Amino acid sequence: MEKRSESYRKEGFVNETPWEEPSLLSYIKILWEFLFADGERTPRRPLPRVQVDLEHLYRRDPARLSVTWVGHSTLLMHLDGYRIMTDPVLQKRISLLGPTRYNGEAPVDMARIPELDVVVISHNHYDHLNRWTIERLHERVRHFVVPLGVGAHLKTWGVPPEKIVEMDWWEERTIDGLFIACTPAQHFSGRGLFDRDKTLWASFVLRGPAHTVFFGGDSGYFPGFKRIGQAYGPFDMTFLECGAYDERWHPIHMFPEETVQAHLDLRGHVLHPIHWGTFNLALHAWYEPMERLYRAAREKGVPVTLPVVGATTIYPNHLHQAAWWRSEEISPASEAHELQQPAH
Repeated sequence: MEKRSESYRKEGFVNETPWEEPSLLSYIKILWEFLFADGERTPRRPLPRVQVDLEHLYRRDPARLSVTWVGHSTLLMHLDGYRIMTDPVLQKRISLLGPTRYNGEAPVDMARIPELDVVVISHNHYDHLNRWTIERLHERVRHFVVPLGVGAHLKTWGVPPEKIVEMDWWEERTIDGLFIACTPAQHFSGRGLFDRDKTLWASFVLRGPAHTVFFGGDSGYFPGFKRIGQAYGPFDMTFLECGAYDERWHPIHMFPEETVQAHLDLRGHVLHPIHWGTFNLALHAWYEPMERLYRAAREKGVPVTLPVVGATTIYPNHLHQAAWWRSEEISPASEAHELQQPAH
């Protein structure tokens, strides 16, 4: 199946826009900086959060869009009566040697999560595809929608093959009435030394009877956002990464200002930033992504919702607007000038 994809080459999948990886020497330098460089990459105190209110999922409504941020790229979404989860990572530590959550356990009672219609997985990196979570949730999931090749992981972990839907870029499916399009992203894949780019990475369009949303997974900024916006926009909400960036891996993780521009390219209404404030995965200060995104959103007039982990956004009127990351107890960002929330 992978070899039939236009994105597949002899050695694996490729991006639409090629990128030059850092050299081995650069990787060694990055590792050294990550282990020993100073910087406020973790909060001074535990971050504010709330326990996930699962009632937003239990109440099915054919014309309601509500989204709960469980941390990083994990969302629990009610989309016009459909229960959807994205990039399910609920484990405290994402891999044997990987980082732990800033706030410890995920703020959700897994035993109370109701049956999910669809779980969408953007790619197979450890901070987006978590075996521990899949093994504990898959019996309550009707369909897993994943990019090409990712289904093999799920099968190994006990997910029945008939539950798995693998998709290529620009492929469309309608599952129990929910429209799903698999769209490109500018990234890469791999969980070890020998499987680099052997599975596809992707973003997704999800459309119910009343609302359409875009889930970006991981991506650098690239022309594909405009093409996706032209093909499937406008979007009521976009969920786009804004953290874990660096100049040396800029092609595959966009800067926060580019997150805002990607939202505009997609023709989105409300921007919900993800992929920040949960794990220590880069060299920037933990709060820097939101400071930069907040400023850029104000300058561009983009409405944003900024929930703490565990909080629910109800579209279009219940948006979280407090700059909570500026609390004097947890962040030196509190010393910055107060910013105004863009009008919406």
